[in-house]
Amino acid sequence: MTKKEPKNPASVIAEAFKSFRGLDVTILDLKKTGQNVCDYFVICHGTSKVQTQSIAENSMKELRKELKMKPFSIEGLKNGEWILLDFGDVVAHIFLDEFREFFNIEDLWADAKITRLN
Repeated sequence: MTKKEPKNPASVIAEAFKSFRGLDVTILDLKKTGQNVCDYFVICHGTSKVQTQSIAENSMKELRKELKMKPFSIEGLKNGEWILLDFGDVVAHIFLDEFREFFNIEDLWADAKITRLN
């Protein structure tokens, strides 16, 4: 019998973002940047606060179900403009579209390996 390969939390979060209609889902692999912030950022955006909140809430449910993971910290859920879910090695960012454009995390971390899912 072969051992099941453990699921990468960043990939599970990214797939959850896609399945809950997150737009421009992107994974930033930060491991080789020399920064010790975390291993991955997973980023997406929505077009309304209700959508960003829904993406966050449903993604957290999916992570609990798939990987038995809960975020250590949640920021911005009430506000819905920039929601941050800190899972330790992975930090998930869910933006309203104009906030994603303004903060432009992908350019700030341009030395990271960037994978776009849609």
